Amino acid sequence: MDAALIAGIVVAFLAIVTVLKAVRIVPQARAANVERLGRYFRTLEPGLNFVIPYVDRVRPLIDLREQVVSFRPQPVITEDNLVVDIDTVLYFQVTDPRAAEYEIANYIQAIEQLTVTTLRNVIGGMDLEKTLTSRDTINSQLRGVLDEATGKWGIRVNRVEIKAIDPPKTIKEAMEKQMRAERDKRAAILTAEGQRQSQILTAEGEKQSAILRAEGERSALILRADGQAKAIDQVFQAVHRNDPDPKLLAYQYLQILPQLAQGQGNTFWVIPSEVTAALQSVSKAFTESLPRAATTEQQNAATAASAAAAVEAARQAEQAAAQAKAEAEESAGPRQISARAATPDPIQDLAAEPAKDPAKPAE
Repeated sequence: MDAALIAGIVVAFLAIVTVLKAVRIVPQARAANVERLGRYFRTLEPGLNFVIPYVDRVRPLIDLREQVVSFRPQPVITEDNLVVDIDTVLYFQVTDPRAAEYEIANYIQAIEQLTVTTLRNVIGGMDLEKTLTSRDTINSQLRGVLDEATGKWGIRVNRVEIKAIDPPKTIKEAMEKQMRAERDKRAAILTAEGQRQSQILTAEGEKQSAILRAEGERSALILRADGQAKAIDQVFQAVHRNDPDPKLLAYQYLQILPQLAQGQGNTFWVIPSEVTAALQSVSKAFTESLPRAATTEQQNAATAASAAAAVEAARQAEQAAAQAKAEAEESAGPRQISARAATPDPIQDLAAEPAKDPAKPAE
């Protein structure tokens, strides 16, 4: 009785184990190869699958999703004999579980070694500068070689990326100096360009300012000249309209004489010989303009004395002028100074007239 029970329990256990071995559940995006009596039989699809226990052997599951593998940095020699460390990342996907299982023992290791050799071939034909600036070209060449080589392994290489390219430390320092020099060069060029533009704009502004200033000065001179012309014309018209006395002109002539010596280059000035006649005309004009008193003759005597004093002062001034002129001619040598004008002097004409007696009453 006990032996039959034990045998039943053993048979039930074997039946359960057999059923469990006969039923296999494969997850989504997974695949499993089945070997029957040591040979490949079929590939289990995701879901519920049945196999023959103790006859069929199920291999480990294979992931059919896209996988990412990062390889350690590999030293690569460039065309200009510089050693750089290149770190790559590989994106691949298993498309044929049977080939991935039976065509190669370890496809991860195989892809890594193939990537290294292909990378050395590609980088060996480029210099350092081109290597640093041609990542897309390197990626496309790597992907083409790897995809062609891994196709028979049931693997599709989707993308190859270079994470980093690390040149030697000395090369990094040289590159930093070069970049700093380039930045300084661009900064100097921009500064010079800015200064050039600033100078051009400043010159344009000064040019416009000078033009406007010249136009303003020209307009001012024109207006000033017009004003002076109008003033001279009005004075001329007033003089001719009022018919001035020659004695007034003589008096004005005497007032202008001191201004002849005001120039900075004048070391001496000559008194013309007509000064005496001018003084006589002025004295005669003042004498004729003064009213004669009927009861006193002292005023007549004083007037005569003042006229005589004016004449005497004019004669002394004429003698001093003649003496200064003689000294100037002796010191100047060939230089000749003419005191007389080429044009006739109205004062001389006035002086030629007979002087009237101041004691005689004005008619």
